Amino acid sequence: MKATKYLFIAAVALPMILASCRGQISEKPPVHPNMNMDQQKRFEPQERNEFFDDNRAMRQPVEGTVARGNLKADKAYYQGINEDSSFVDEIPPELTKSFLYRGKDRYEVFCTPCHGIAGDGQGIIMTNNYGFVPAPSFHIDRLRNVSDGYIYSTIANGIRNMPSYAQQIPVKDRWAIVAYVRALQQSQNATEEEIRRYDVDIASMQEEYQQQQAALAEAEEAASQDEGGEVSVERGETIAADNACGACHSTDGSRTVGPTWQNLYGSERPLDDGSTVTADEEYLRESIVEPSAKIAEGFPPSMVPYDHLSDSEINSIIEYIKSLSDLEPPAEEDSESNEESASTGQPADTTMTAEASTQKKSLLVP
Repeated sequence: MKATKYLFIAAVALPMILASCRGQISEKPPVHPNMNMDQQKRFEPQERNEFFDDNRAMRQPVEGTVARGNLKADKAYYQGINEDSSFVDEIPPELTKSFLYRGKDRYEVFCTPCHGIAGDGQGIIMTNNYGFVPAPSFHIDRLRNVSDGYIYSTIANGIRNMPSYAQQIPVKDRWAIVAYVRALQQSQNATEEEIRRYDVDIASMQEEYQQQQAALAEAEEAASQDEGGEVSVERGETIAADNACGACHSTDGSRTVGPTWQNLYGSERPLDDGSTVTADEEYLRESIVEPSAKIAEGFPPSMVPYDHLSDSEINSIIEYIKSLSDLEPPAEEDSESNEESASTGQPADTTMTAEASTQKKSLLVP
């Protein structure tokens, strides 16, 4: 009896189950006993929106309106200025220890390459003499006396050759950097009375400072009297690497930002004004200390002057460039022969013996 009952139930249920597994496509959602969030009424990204005529759900804000959080009506906080457009004198956010340490962290990331770890303008970009405009020290009276809003505006908007950091540094971090710059200024401008409050040996500090200043003075005097030492290909290669010359000038003939140094010396160079010039020592020297004097054809006038290099450093770079060339050196006139020709009225003898020619070529081989 029980078996018959179960068979009857199975005979009725099986057709119903098979009928529910229809093969046609249905636009109605399937039976979902557990209604999860995937079945709620909402708009999907890029879904048609019948509310608007163009059926787009993603829309621009209504003209004349500002989204929440984007008003930025607080000029003092967001722009560093008062209602009369003058710079604010003090930092709007509350100064806390964590806020100051945040400024230290951001300063070391974004500011030290130029302004240095101590804010003295001796960052790695400045000390390596890449030819950039020197960054100012924060420890001068002019910058100690500027308002906090001025420093904030400089970070946000840039000034002269310093770019804007508005995209890289959020508003609150800009104020944190301003706070840390002020801390650096105070650390380097403390009075003797303030220092005596702490366990500090002022006499030894003053003696160490005087020794450092004396060493700097001796180094500057030696640099002014000494033209910089030997002139060699090896030294020129080192100086070129230290000044990142390879960033614009290749040595294998490939084209980069500037002309390649391979076979540059002794070649005829077309200029931007349509004229040509021989790349002799005079041309190379001028291109190093005054690159805008003659612009190479097809290259932008973007090189900065390297007139801070000493004569021996420039001559070493020239020797290095000469060593990369397989071309014959440009002919040089004999000044003594020219003087003799001028005094006698006769043309100077410009012939060169085979021995002298060989000796001259050997001087150009590194």
